[in-house]
Amino acid sequence: MALQERREREKEEMKEKILSAASAIVREEGYENLSIRKIANKIEYSPTIIYHYFVDKDEIIYYLMQRGYRKIVQAITCANSTSDTPEGHLKDMTRNYIDVALKMPDEYMSAQLSKSPKVIKHTSMLYKGASENKPIIGALQQCVKQINKDINVDDDKCEIIAQCIIVSTMGLVIKLIVENGIDDEHRNRLIEHFVNETVLKIAKGE
Repeated sequence: MALQERREREKEEMKEKILSAASAIVREEGYENLSIRKIANKIEYSPTIIYHYFVDKDEIIYYLMQRGYRKIVQAITCANSTSDTPEGHLKDMTRNYIDVALKMPDEYMSAQLSKSPKVIKHTSMLYKGASENKPIIGALQQCVKQINKDINVDDDKCEIIAQCIIVSTMGLVIKLIVENGIDDEHRNRLIEHFVNETVLKIAKGE
């Protein structure tokens, strides 16, 4: 039993080593330039070894994307306990999304700006029905629906509004990452104005 546990631990450690190397390459060169050979060179193993742990590069990309997406999903869902109103909930979700994205700038930019079909498969959120299998859009859609409950906005319209909110938020995040010389006070004012004014106006169709 102890031998089996040790083997499993060693297997997980090796997978983590491969994923860490892949993540470093992505931060430096982008998803488009990730390759099994580059990962192998970075961990100083033969490419054949990597195939013992992952089927191919696509599976490695899947794991990396899931990790990044999970961080943002958790940031949004954690906002549930901080506010009693849908407006406050929306502001919390948006602020949490921005905070988490800004803490992983290289990873975020590599994923969101990638044109690789394999990456876009994970990052796409603007198609009809995205709220059904993208937790971020689903959470925003439900929040928008609650905000507009008195005027009975249909689910399709709420989904489109949610998509507009996420796109606007991504735009702000990307510009804050690119223009990283902005002083902290002004950056915080931009974020607060966006969260408290712009996002709520989008949600209400104003």
